[in-house]
Amino acid sequence: MATLNEMLLKCKESSRILSIASTEKKNEALELIAKCLKMHSGAIIEANQKDLVKGKEKGLTNSMLDRLELTESKINNICDDIYKIIKLDDPIGEIIEKNIRPNGLIIDKVRVPFGVIGCIYESRPNVSIDIACLSIKTGNACVLRGGSEAINTNIVLTTLMQEAISNIFPKEIITFIASPDRKLVLELIQKKEYIDLIIPRGGKNLISFVLENSKIPVIETGAGTCHVYVEENADFKMALDIIENAKVSRPSVCNAMECLLVDEKIKDEFLPLVKERLDKSSVILKGDKKTKEVIDCVLLDDNDYFLEYNDYIMNIKVVSNIDEAINHINYYGTHHSDAIITNDLNKQKQFLEGVDSACVYVNASTRFTDGGEFGFGAELGISTQKLHARGPMGLKEMTSYKYCIYGNGEIRK
Repeated sequence: MATLNEMLLKCKESSRILSIASTEKKNEALELIAKCLKMHSGAIIEANQKDLVKGKEKGLTNSMLDRLELTESKINNICDDIYKIIKLDDPIGEIIEKNIRPNGLIIDKVRVPFGVIGCIYESRPNVSIDIACLSIKTGNACVLRGGSEAINTNIVLTTLMQEAISNIFPKEIITFIASPDRKLVLELIQKKEYIDLIIPRGGKNLISFVLENSKIPVIETGAGTCHVYVEENADFKMALDIIENAKVSRPSVCNAMECLLVDEKIKDEFLPLVKERLDKSSVILKGDKKTKEVIDCVLLDDNDYFLEYNDYIMNIKVVSNIDEAINHINYYGTHHSDAIITNDLNKQKQFLEGVDSACVYVNASTRFTDGGEFGFGAELGISTQKLHARGPMGLKEMTSYKYCIYGNGEIRK
């Protein structure tokens, strides 16, 4: 069995072949992957069932099992997303800027691949496909290390993708680390001689561990303590529809709402409507003292505001005004996705300018923070930091650049 260094070396060497590949070759590889996944959907589902059984034995919540499960319908949707990626423009080789200097030098700023992208992720096996396909399109090789809860599914998925591309590219451009040994993660994120970028996708503990220990540049993604603030001038029906969608449509994902902020002036009228709507989906409501005075709920602790539940649980806080709402979001949030519901144009502007998050919404659900919804085909992750990339990371966010300088004998005086 190959050592980690041997695997990473092959991936690094393969990345150089992929980095200069034509768009046509890369798209051909992606189409073969889509066809292969559809053809072998039965094998994928069979492996996925093993992971689901183990997940139930470990006591994973229904929402976490939903993240883990792959069905025929989900596989078809994944394959449709691959075809969307194929149709997208290839960013590699794009001249971002051109500068002609007085001395005659022509300086082109050109978009190029990173090289090797390492991704460490939990639960969702579809991430294996998203990362691999986006990486191929952008000329990057990838090293994948999925969570133990999806190990059987990920092994089948990565093996099928490797087989699909093997007549076009070295299979090592998709390298999967199958070992469940957690010590391997620490070793992996320090291999800066092989990997150019690390992206952790998962809970706060995983992200914090990678940030604290990596010797490789990291893009922070994933954790989503998202808020919806209902301002006093909100349309109640709109607000209730958005709250239900943001919390209930898929509570296990990072763009789901975890905390509702309600203006004090409308709490007596609006909070009972929230409870009535969310009781239909058996959402557990945790509220502050002012909330508990109006509706029956669990009294929360201030530390609960930091939590990302990924489940049918939601915090509620009554705020005195928009300034308190913005301050609360900036302090307790993860700079992911936050929304205001209001018809007041001035309040909309104040919220958009004041909330320090990657995606800030007016009168819309936070669930739209997604590469597919933003027109990126898929996404590498949702970046919650500010350097290089922020928000859903599409193809351009998976590239770096270099300067190509053309001269005609110029020398510096």
